[in-house]
Amino acid sequence: MAKAARAAQAWRVYKQVSQPGSPGLITRLRTVPRMVGAVTRGRYPGMSKSRLAMLGLGVVYILSPIDVIPDFLALVGVADDFGVLLWLTASLLGESGRYLDWERRNIQASVFPPEHGR
Repeated sequence: MAKAARAAQAWRVYKQVSQPGSPGLITRLRTVPRMVGAVTRGRYPGMSKSRLAMLGLGVVYILSPIDVIPDFLALVGVADDFGVLLWLTASLLGESGRYLDWERRNIQASVFPPEHGR
């Protein structure tokens, strides 16, 4: 993904997080472990396991001392890590917001099941 596309994605997610009534940053971050569990158990259809694996690879890339572009190449080496971090953060925040919406709809549907025959 190009740098401009990553920046645009991050900006869209920032605007979503800052909208009134939208789940905030902390709520979305706290949702991530629950979302990961739901995806791995096959309970959340909004995200594929392959997408989850890509996000996991992003975490591994950031934490790994081995880089595609070595960090000793001044700004270029750090820029690839920052790009992956930006993509990962925007993806996790966006996905966790969609998961929260899905979770709320399912909780409401289980508490207030649709009436049949009316």
